[in-house]
Amino acid sequence: MDFTISPEIEDYRARIADFVDARILPVEADRSLWDEHGNIGRTALNDLRQQARDQGLWCLQLSKDTGGQGLGKVGMAVCYEEMSRSIFGPVVFNSAAPDDGNMLVLEKAATATQKDRWLAPIVSGEVSSAFAMTEPSPGAGSDPGMMQTRAEKRGDRYVLHGRKWFITGAEDASHFIVMARTSDDPRNGLTAFLHHRDEPGWHIERRIPIMGPEEHGGHCEIVYDGMELPADRILLGEGQGLKLTQMRLGPARLTHCMRWLGLAKRCTEIARDYAENRMGFGIRLADRESTQIKMGDLAMGIEIGRLLVMKAAWALDQGDFARKEVSMAKIHVANLLHKAADTAIQINGARGYSTDTVLEWIYRYARQARLVDGADEVHQMVLSRLLSDAPDGFWTWPVSPD
Repeated sequence: MDFTISPEIEDYRARIADFVDARILPVEADRSLWDEHGNIGRTALNDLRQQARDQGLWCLQLSKDTGGQGLGKVGMAVCYEEMSRSIFGPVVFNSAAPDDGNMLVLEKAATATQKDRWLAPIVSGEVSSAFAMTEPSPGAGSDPGMMQTRAEKRGDRYVLHGRKWFITGAEDASHFIVMARTSDDPRNGLTAFLHHRDEPGWHIERRIPIMGPEEHGGHCEIVYDGMELPADRILLGEGQGLKLTQMRLGPARLTHCMRWLGLAKRCTEIARDYAENRMGFGIRLADRESTQIKMGDLAMGIEIGRLLVMKAAWALDQGDFARKEVSMAKIHVANLLHKAADTAIQINGARGYSTDTVLEWIYRYARQARLVDGADEVHQMVLSRLLSDAPDGFWTWPVSPD
């Protein structure tokens, strides 16, 4: 692949970097502008979102017909990394999970009528959304085939019963994509449905307390207790739910990695700035070999992560599923983010452990990275299976046509 980026992508990257430095980081530094869950408060968020729109930096990941700029996955990798130098960056540009993944899959899978009703309000920022798939044991987690939530067809409607949990953003969301079982067929037994928060037949059982800071709307446990939905709420087609999850989750795993790289870089910035100014025993912390080893190792790890992410992004742009590349990136970058936060806290000492910097926020947030969208072990098993199935093909390079 060619590692150069277009002048257009570089222009977006540079403008995002300026916006983050000049407008978002000052808000991040003022804790009075945060909400009670460790996220940016709505008033500050709405103001920054309008500024992002005014500067043409809104929803860059979507096609121009949908309201974005059609950056493609490579362009997204560059821009998402830059956005995430602030913990609040992605949500300001409407590029944060779960809305980001929901918009991208609706753009691909929804009918024109569905796009008008369910996608356009998310793109405009009028509403937020949630993707309801994960279930308590023995239900679906990393394995969608274990889905327990059922949608029974009764005449021209479907009746849903089941329980979901750790559904990101559910408390604030208006638009939902919910996965349910419509048959016991192992390949074609799942179906995706669309519903609005105001429709009867479901409720939020609880907002689940977590270790880290929370997205707007938290992580919720949801009960479907007889929700009735018409057939036009089916997304992609009855029995096509597994295909839809693959369409959504593969790219979504990679966009997580793009954002985590930005946070990892932010950790190095905070560590470097402190080390260059902190004196101890007559020497700057930055001049100590132990600090240099830590920072050098971290820099190498971030660059490896960027290469893994960019290769996966390039493969997706070529129309490949990039299962191998996405799994590798997900494992490496998830662990890298935790290491970056831990290293930066160690270099900053007590200051890093306090709330004087965002390092403790990133540290608490980072632990979930090794769990969301497939635990490390699941992706390692995927890689092992791919290696076993095609040991020679696992290592091949793509060959350009003559």
